[in-house]
Amino acid sequence: MPVAETTTPKPAGESVTTLKRGLAVLGALAAAPSARMRRGDLVRATGLARATLDRVTRTLARLGYLRAEESDVVLAPRLLELGNAYLAADPVSHAAAAPARALADALDESVSVCVPDGDGVRFVLQCPRRRAMAVTFHVGDVLPAERCAPGAIFAADWDEDTWRIWRERVRETEGGRTWAAYPALPPAPPQTAEEAARELSDRVARTAGSGLAVDDQLVESGLVAVAVPVRGRDGRSPCAVSVVSHTSRHTAASLTGYALDRLRACADTVGRALTEDGRAHERPVPDPARADALRRAKEELGADFLQSLARGLEVLACLRAPAGLTLSEAAEATGLARATVRRSLLALTRLGYVAESDGRRFSPLPRVLELGYVPLSRLTFEQIARPHLADLVERVHDSASVSVLDGEHIRYVARVATTRIIGVDLGVGTRLPARPTSMGRVLLAEHPSTGPSTPLAEVRRQGYALVDQELEEGLRSVAVPVRDRDGRVAAAMNVAAHAAHRSLDSLREEVLPELRETARRIEADLAAASERNPSARPR
Repeated sequence: MPVAETTTPKPAGESVTTLKRGLAVLGALAAAPSARMRRGDLVRATGLARATLDRVTRTLARLGYLRAEESDVVLAPRLLELGNAYLAADPVSHAAAAPARALADALDESVSVCVPDGDGVRFVLQCPRRRAMAVTFHVGDVLPAERCAPGAIFAADWDEDTWRIWRERVRETEGGRTWAAYPALPPAPPQTAEEAARELSDRVARTAGSGLAVDDQLVESGLVAVAVPVRGRDGRSPCAVSVVSHTSRHTAASLTGYALDRLRACADTVGRALTEDGRAHERPVPDPARADALRRAKEELGADFLQSLARGLEVLACLRAPAGLTLSEAAEATGLARATVRRSLLALTRLGYVAESDGRRFSPLPRVLELGYVPLSRLTFEQIARPHLADLVERVHDSASVSVLDGEHIRYVARVATTRIIGVDLGVGTRLPARPTSMGRVLLAEHPSTGPSTPLAEVRRQGYALVDQELEEGLRSVAVPVRDRDGRVAAAMNVAAHAAHRSLDSLREEVLPELRETARRIEADLAAASERNPSARPR
């Protein structure tokens, strides 16, 4: 059921302003080291009043997109669902995945696939080679067009507005300063804006004549690349494929000679796959629980909860369909009223995160990947789980751990200990017998061989395991499963306490509800983080 409008419909301008503020906060955090900032620094970076910033961050924290750590604000893994929505809808990353990996294997060199993003070049697929001198670009990274091979390919399709934006940006970085959108990029040799424009125009002309673009250490000293366009039906280039190497292995000329034939064959294969993409009829499955969660959040936070921001991000997260969604389909996917979805889509379009095609379908744009995708997509499971364990320990005042099954043992993969004179002294990597531990029983209960009448079957039915001093005298613990995005038990989480501090009833009645809520939060983050990052899964 769609959520009923509880207030007078807001003008589109207000929706744009609220969304713009929330997206500005997320963008500032994404650009900061470790994706975290002090609140005062965030006020200065966004230009928002402190009271406004506090409302925005409370709303984003309630959505699970960031968290507060003392005076810092930090991006949270669930924010990845926005970038995941773009990549799920993006036909390029889907069509290019198999051909690009095959090309990287055949050449034993790194292969990248990128798309145009304004006057920049955004990576949507990376197939790196593991070497001492390795390319460290990631999906979501962006480079200036003048500093990489694909830039000349995409610049050939620029309209005058894009050229104007590019010239203004080049003037701002005149003299070789680093491009603000990619702070890790080494400074370029000093160059005037006019010189940069002539050089890029010359590269565009050479690319048009040869059908390829070469990067001879434009990005960084020692890095060489050759790129070719993938042609769309309209003659423009929706993406480009690059082979990247190091001067210790190739010169720009030798890399071109070595890779060009296979590179062009790969681009042709990607082009055919884009034309034949059969996913046009895929649609996101409606999740009524998400609309209910927005309603509960508003009830809990009251005026501190910015509904326009929350609903706008909910609409953005639902745009996962390869051919885009209509207004009606987006309303069905989110459970929100059509008027609400319409305002959100118009605001997101105006802010440059969504495009409208055929006058009725809406799709996310590559810019969505700037919302923290790069720093968050590299998180390990321990990094995902640890903040939640710390919050749990702060609430229950006992140690909490996560483990996986390792043969007939459990192995600790994340842990936060409480400070007590008498405590449980275990660390990440510790292995313990599975059967006498609460986490071991939760994990063993999911094994296919577990019979319906065994004690482990009871653990599976009730959804938790309680162990009283079986592993060690005086040690009690309660554990629950942690499930992956497919609903399978991927790990177990427990709270362990000394018998002098906790009774069994206390573990069951006071700790278990907190443990289950923490597992739910970890699962939400894990679902977003592991969709495209295998290292986020517990192992």
